Amino acid sequence: MTLDDLLASDSVIHGLRASGKAALLEDLARRAARALDLDADDILAALVRREGLGSTGIGAGVALPHARLDAVRRPYGLLARLREPLDFEAVDERPVDLVFLLLLPTESGGEPLNALARVARRLRDPENAAALRAARNAAGLSALVSGRSLGTG
Repeated sequence: MTLDDLLASDSVIHGLRASGKAALLEDLARRAARALDLDADDILAALVRREGLGSTGIGAGVALPHARLDAVRRPYGLLARLREPLDFEAVDERPVDLVFLLLLPTESGGEPLNALARVARRLRDPENAAALRAARNAAGLSALVSGRSLGTG
């Protein structure tokens, strides 16, 4: 599985503006709903429920908001590079500027959760994160993730 398997071509956003965590989750839910032809409120509710269990801000300026939804048939990802870092209640208390939304089918085996762990490792890798932060536009972000394996490294 590659990052391309999770991201549609229009699911990479550079310079996203958000006033806070709640506004960011709402924006991401709305974008995912349009892409998947689902209800944005259902996606947002699932994301908020998951955040209630503990922040998906995994540290090093990275957040991985995710949720399982009955209406999702295959894993869906959306990568956003924020214009300005924001407080996401991350485990290391650092603001977040790289966000990878992952929506997973409710009825799925371990592969989607493995994908989540692998995405986390990729985005938290200092070299990968620096390259993503240096990208000048969405095309640059897309080029950086295109074909990248979600393997162990």
